[in-house]
Amino acid sequence: MPAFTREIIKTAFLALLEEMPYSQITVKKLVEKCGINRNSFYYHFEDIPSLMEEIIREQFDEIVKKYHSTDSIVEGIDAIIESFTQYRRAVMHIYRSMKREVFEQHLMNTCEYFVTCYADNAIRREDMDGLIRENRELIINYYKCVCFGLMIDWLESGMKEEKARSLHVIFKLRVMTAENIADALRDQVD
Repeated sequence: MPAFTREIIKTAFLALLEEMPYSQITVKKLVEKCGINRNSFYYHFEDIPSLMEEIIREQFDEIVKKYHSTDSIVEGIDAIIESFTQYRRAVMHIYRSMKREVFEQHLMNTCEYFVTCYADNAIRREDMDGLIRENRELIINYYKCVCFGLMIDWLESGMKEEKARSLHVIFKLRVMTAENIADALRDQVD
């Protein structure tokens, strides 16, 4: 029963986030929505921020789990966009809240994961033995920041669909650039 109650609380929280900004959600509103008492909420969660952080972490973990073997930055970013779009209003309410740093940290980590997968697969595919560790890290850091920045720009636009389509094209172009950078770095080492 406790795991079931925990999931009910999470579902109700997401439903409330679809209806109102994060700052307006209280434990009272949440337990009323769930049909449970306050003690049940506090048995499972320390407070609303800890609940929000768990949900954010789980959502990003689910994206990574679903696309764990991706060899494309584009596929990874499309996965993030698809997941965010499913809970558009909730994502925007979290993003615009005072707790947005938690959301941003998980977004940055997820961007880094997809970029690292891509870099590792590209290195194996191209057999770029000359690409030393420092250069690999440089490429990963650069593309992680590019991905993160473009995702933030999309969020700032209110998650507009046309902006998401533009992101897809931008990331496809960036991938071609990444391959050119890797080749240049390999040639530099040779």
